[in-house]
This record gives sequence, C-alpha cells and structure tokens, in this order.
Amino acid sequence: MTELERNSPATDWLEAELADTLDEDYELELSEPALSEEIAKIYKRSHPPSVDRMTYFRELLRLQSELIKLQSWVAHTKAKVVVLFEGRDSAGKGGVIKRITQRLNPRICRVVALPAPTERERSQWYFQRYVPHLPAGGEIVLFDRSWYNRSGVERVMGFATPGQVEEFFHDVPEFERMLVRSGITLIKYWFSITDEEQQMRFLMRIHDPMKQWKLSPMDLQSRVRWEQYTKAKEEMLLRTNIKEAPWFIVEGNDKKRARLNCIDHLLQQVPYEAVPHDDITLPERVFNPQYERAVLPPELHVPQKY
Repeated sequence: MTELERNSPATDWLEAELADTLDEDYELELSEPALSEEIAKIYKRSHPPSVDRMTYFRELLRLQSELIKLQSWVAHTKAKVVVLFEGRDSAGKGGVIKRITQRLNPRICRVVALPAPTERERSQWYFQRYVPHLPAGGEIVLFDRSWYNRSGVERVMGFATPGQVEEFFHDVPEFERMLVRSGITLIKYWFSITDEEQQMRFLMRIHDPMKQWKLSPMDLQSRVRWEQYTKAKEEMLLRTNIKEAPWFIVEGNDKKRARLNCIDHLLQQVPYEAVPHDDITLPERVFNPQYERAVLPPELHVPQKY
C-alpha cells in the first residue's frame, strides 16, 4: 500500500476497524497454551514462520467484509447455502468457522454441530436428523461435522455396521444431488493435517487447562486409530466426490493460512454481487419535556468491579 493509499479516506474505515477489533481478534488468537518448555521448543522447530500478524489481520478483515457482502446477497436473493466442514480432529475446522461467523448475522448464518444421536434418532432414516437444519431461502448453514460422521467416526469406532456404511455410500451422492436440485449451494471441505501436527496439537490441548474440554475420548481414539481414519477418509473422498458437490481439501498445518485460504475459496464458490441498499439516516429523537427518566434501585445494576 502506498503512502497516498494509506492516507486516503477510502482506507480510513479499514484502519479504524483494525484498531477497534484487534483486542477481540487477539483473544481469538490466544490459541497457544502455556506449554512446557520442551514442548514449546518442539513446536517452534516444527513450525516455520506463518503469515505475520498484521498481514493476517488485514487480510482476514478484508475477507470478512466480503463475507458480509455475501450475507447481504444471500438475504436479498433468498439463496440457500450449505457448507460442510469435515476433517481430522484438531485440524482447524472450528477456527475457520469462528472467523466466518465472527461478523455475520446469526439469523442468516448459523452453525449446526449435532451431538451424538439419541436412541430415537438411531432408528430413523440416517439423513433425517440433518434435514431439519437445512437452510430456507436467505440462509447460510455451516455444518461442523455432518452426515459424513457415518463414513468416519461411526465406521471406525464400530457405531455403524459395514452394511450401514455401504448403504450410506450408495445413498449420499443422490441425497446431495437432491439438495443441489432443490436450489441449495453445497460446498464440502476436508481439513487435512499431518500425523505429527495432530499429535502436537493434542499435546498442546492436554497442557492447556482452557482447551482440555476439546479432548473427548473419541478424539483420543483418533490418535490410536490414525491409519483406520486415513483409510476411511480415502474411501469417502473417492466415493462421494461428485460433480454436483465436489470435495475441497484445506491444508491445515498452518492455521492462519488455512483460515485465509478457506474463506477466500468459499467466497469464490458463490456468485454473489453487491445488492442495493437504501441510505441509512439516523432519525431525530422524539423529545417529550414531560418525561422524566426513573431512577432504578442500585441492586438491579451489575457491580462496577473493573
């Protein structure tokens, strides 16, 4: 950026937004725990320098401003968008989802992360529990794991029989074609990290009290069954990579690059454009000289501790 560009009014909003949101973004970025000295050394050795912080935040804000345009277009055109986020445990799906939704309207863009199925749901048609969460016109739905649980964790952990898995592979291409024919834009991401990177991230979570909740027994089993998950992933990608809804693989070893690359790619998958907006003006406040604001009792107020 030139000196002239830096000082132009067109970039003032960016500078102001950057200054105003750095604290919030730093909170999100505080993802490295207080590691033991030895783990910290190993982590630094195995991770080359990433995108520098200021470049990362500037690019993230630019992409998030485009996501707002996408959101406006979806609401205006009554489009329906579904994005699936799949991948290895600790591969960075949650971090990308946070950055996508960070500045969007939750009434338009919502995240679906379903718990383990209930006994009743296990007796239903497999896709039935996902259908109610599909978008209506003017909505974006992000699935933090999806119906592909059947070809992943359910298959590897023995929660689904070989027959059920085979039935899933037979049904899922047509199910997704039905979604696309109904007018849904379906985008599927697989987040990939190396064996070594997953082990490092799990160790970091173990040593970080604020992240230990992320380590479920299923997550720990994914370390034991790395090769089984790899074989399951390879077959899943082979059998469900259809023309109407192809898979896109996000390299996740570098978290910052993965976030920027995924959001940038997502924006390219939807033919959004700027939509007309009426100019917004702040109306004059109605002043009533007879009105007197009531004094509320002090016990209703949150104590001023900070």
